Amino acid sequence: MGNEISGATHVGASSGSARETQGPPAPPCGYLDDLNPAQRKAVEHGTVDGGLPPPLLIIAGAGTGKTNTLAHRFAHLILKGADPRRMLLLTFTRRAAAEMTRRAQRILARALDSTGGPTRAGDLGTLWAGTFHAIGNRLLRLHAGAIGLDPSFTVLDRPDSADLMNLARHDLGFAKKRSRFPKKDTCLAIYSYAVNARAALGDVLETVFPWCLDWEDDLKRLFAAYVEAKQLNNVLDYDDLLLWWAQMVAEPALAADLGGMFDHVLVDEYQDTNAIQADILLGMKPDGRGLTVVGDDAQSIYSFRAATVRNILDFPGRFSPPAAVVALEQNYRSTQPILDACNAVIELATETHPKRLFSAHRSEEKPYLVTTRDEAAQVDYVAERILEHREAGIDLKHQAVLFRTGHHSALLEIELARRNIPFVKFGGLKFLEAAHVKDVLCALRWAENPQDSMAGFRVLQLLPGMGPSTARRALAHLAEHLFSLPSLSGFKAPPSAAPHWPDFCAAMAKLRDPSTPWAGQLMLVRRCYDPLLEVLYDDARSRAGDLDKLEQIAAGYATRERFLSELTLDPPEATGAEAEPPHLDEDYLILSTIHSAKGQEWSAVFVLNVVDGCIPSDMSAGSAEEIEEERRLLYVAMTRAKRHLHLIHPIRFYRTQQQRHGDAHVFAPLTRFISESILNQFERQQWPQSVAGPIVPLPRMSRVDVAARMRDMWR
Repeated sequence: MGNEISGATHVGASSGSARETQGPPAPPCGYLDDLNPAQRKAVEHGTVDGGLPPPLLIIAGAGTGKTNTLAHRFAHLILKGADPRRMLLLTFTRRAAAEMTRRAQRILARALDSTGGPTRAGDLGTLWAGTFHAIGNRLLRLHAGAIGLDPSFTVLDRPDSADLMNLARHDLGFAKKRSRFPKKDTCLAIYSYAVNARAALGDVLETVFPWCLDWEDDLKRLFAAYVEAKQLNNVLDYDDLLLWWAQMVAEPALAADLGGMFDHVLVDEYQDTNAIQADILLGMKPDGRGLTVVGDDAQSIYSFRAATVRNILDFPGRFSPPAAVVALEQNYRSTQPILDACNAVIELATETHPKRLFSAHRSEEKPYLVTTRDEAAQVDYVAERILEHREAGIDLKHQAVLFRTGHHSALLEIELARRNIPFVKFGGLKFLEAAHVKDVLCALRWAENPQDSMAGFRVLQLLPGMGPSTARRALAHLAEHLFSLPSLSGFKAPPSAAPHWPDFCAAMAKLRDPSTPWAGQLMLVRRCYDPLLEVLYDDARSRAGDLDKLEQIAAGYATRERFLSELTLDPPEATGAEAEPPHLDEDYLILSTIHSAKGQEWSAVFVLNVVDGCIPSDMSAGSAEEIEEERRLLYVAMTRAKRHLHLIHPIRFYRTQQQRHGDAHVFAPLTRFISESILNQFERQQWPQSVAGPIVPLPRMSRVDVAARMRDMWR
């Protein structure tokens, strides 16, 4: 087994584990009765003697009731006297924060009803709960005066940030360089990674973006210009919401003020935090008192977003004495044979917080480790087993096919279409990336912050005849008049825009007027915009439906600023046209990358290409740290399964990277993460089953044969 993290107190529920000896069970408390011993230990930690509890790390294994445990701790702290207005809950999605709050509210109501005490559950309406970025947005506006920030700033989404980066890139002349300079999205990714990892640009380029290493000096100039452009426009990007927050807690006086706002800070999914988020927490709670973090180091898989597993591995040792560690090991999702295989895979990790998942769900079925002769046979096996599971009563939507990279499902998608098996693949157009939605939001953003030239530049060009040059002149006119939107009426619009100009200027002036109520502002924008919708875009009716949805969302916010900020920080997933799976059937199969599948569960799970080169990816095997994350990625995929787990190992691959005149087929060994020592945890099979003995290489398939097969599918 890998090295265990020392210097912390561990508490678990499985017998025979090296854990702290538990005292006698506490008397029944009603609302805690449904918790298992480890969950209850986590909930009650540090609440017996009064005062703020010492720091706590809850290692919540996959399917062990993490959300339920954190919600109970939240409610329990309130019932023990904590003021909910002085509690901070940090999550990675707004939906997670809302769900945690709802659960805590129900627990409070249940506990108070049983004791006949006064109801305090309503206090949660004033709770500080949300994502790191959303809470950062609130704190920055609240303390803007102390850090020289204009509280009327607007927040750029990723595409707008990339556009502003591109403007700086062009102004510096980098787009005209003879050798290829990184594109705007790459530049933004480098900048974002450096900020979130709190790493020097040179180190980031060397380890993550080595192909850009020659541009280090130019990138420094570009990023300085980008920061200057943001400040000139009074805008922040996503990363600024954390960076400015971190700058505040780096000042002792401000850190004391911020930390003093909250007695208790609870953090979900701590394994997904990056360096700057950890610094923020330690800056606010340097002694750790009142700090509870929940996560699972075995599910840390987002290093490409600058998340670091070191945060959760090193958390106990950040404090003196070390933080207590409670391990949740009772799994409520999977059968024991699946958990045995998952435990065996992760126990080979080089470093981990110790835990061993166990379950009351018994089964004689081990996970299947299936060897197929090639990728085509892999696809055939998966399709056959999916239909078998469906006939056995497992709906398609309760089955999932997972893969390391999006293109790994290409052959399967073709086969599913041939067999008329409907499916939905996770991904699609994000709601806020839809052009018509961005148009309307930019009008509101410009009204909120007239210095936001990116928003104004887009809005002005919606009018007929307003090209980039005219839009820039209008923005210059606005700047000359101290960014007073009513002054736009004094700008002479081109003849083709003239019929729309008076109404447009009046609408923008009314939006900017503080006396104009928020209710109805989006409708005001649409009065100007809807007549242009059919001219600007196809499918105007579908796009109008998205704007109807936007109005519905807007009705849930008290102010324009909150609406714009929260929608930017935690947007809906897809446009109306993309949000639902195709209605080919009442049922549909799930296809997903492993990264997108984290947090989900299905009755039957298929993992494609369990081979070296795919898991671990040959693009992510350059260091020991990368290899360990790939191991965790396989573990995450396996722990999604409730009843049936199929890992498929095609031994023969077609590789386009092979030399032009060489054999394009290569042989792939089983992933190194399933070693000989743990093969007994799996049921070994071969496909096709009719093949006796070892699978032998097949003759190379010609390109003509492949092309003919693909054509035949549509006949």
